Amino acid sequence: MSMIRAQYDRRGTPPQDVIRPISFEPPKLEPGQALVEVLAAPINPSDVLTLTGEYGILPPLPAVGGSEGVGRVVELAPDTQGPAVGQTVLLPAGSGTWTTHQVADAARLIPLPNDADPLQLSMMTVNPPTALLLLREFVSLSRGDWVIQNAANSGVGGYLAQIAALNGYRTVNVVRRASAIEGVKALGGDVVLVDGDDLAERVSAATGKAPIRLGIDAVGGGASARLAECLAEGATQVSYGAMSGEACQLSPRSFIFQDIHFRGFWLARWFRTVERDRQVAVLGEVAQLLASGKLRARIQATFDVSLIRDAIALAASGEREGKILIVPHRA
Repeated sequence: MSMIRAQYDRRGTPPQDVIRPISFEPPKLEPGQALVEVLAAPINPSDVLTLTGEYGILPPLPAVGGSEGVGRVVELAPDTQGPAVGQTVLLPAGSGTWTTHQVADAARLIPLPNDADPLQLSMMTVNPPTALLLLREFVSLSRGDWVIQNAANSGVGGYLAQIAALNGYRTVNVVRRASAIEGVKALGGDVVLVDGDDLAERVSAATGKAPIRLGIDAVGGGASARLAECLAEGATQVSYGAMSGEACQLSPRSFIFQDIHFRGFWLARWFRTVERDRQVAVLGEVAQLLASGKLRARIQATFDVSLIRDAIALAASGEREGKILIVPHRA
């Protein structure tokens, strides 16, 4: 059985130059362990930042890339309780998922529907829960309420627009290029606008001057200030990323005259601080939405793990219209 994983021994730029495919032999399974054949694993922005050394959590080196994915159990150690052989499972978060096979603690494997699309399921650990919690944790929203987000064509942005629509919320979706508009509209975005200095005026016109109590920022820099200008007095703006690479620029006006509350959100911290029952409930909710087809992400390309460098180069580039996935056994 040929087994390959994408491993890196150092961090740096460009990210594709620090990682390579290597062959390996899995260790003998210890009691409580399972051998899982990886079906699909995405490349997230946080994965790229981990390769360059810029992310908030960095695993010890050497490391296998990939923070989420799904697989199929192919073997259980003797006397081990866990998902049965043949069961589709969610791989443990942060476990190094860009590999053909993974040895995992069987108790940490979460069973998933065997008949659901593994490509869509592979993306369920990071972006969909982030979108769900951004809409749920900070402001109590009702049907018909407006939410505004930037980076709306990102993975989180696409899920957020869909989840908002399922709950009856209306969204203003801000993008950085006109070519992204139609893709966001196709995912259910009500209003899609290209960012710019007059953003607040255009948002007010598009929403009929409706009050917006929740703003979601993934860009940073001047985009943070422009987003805040669109919000109602006493609203909340949540930052979960800085795709511009710049610190958030916030006007004193937003603090003093608008009384905007600025918060941050990091899914890794949420997983560390909430009880496991709640984690499983959120992931179960996401899995049901994905399995039913009510939630989906655009996929631009899939790569065999042996082509990890090409996959990383594409994932780190701009102008993409969907996710890049590692699908180890696609042939």
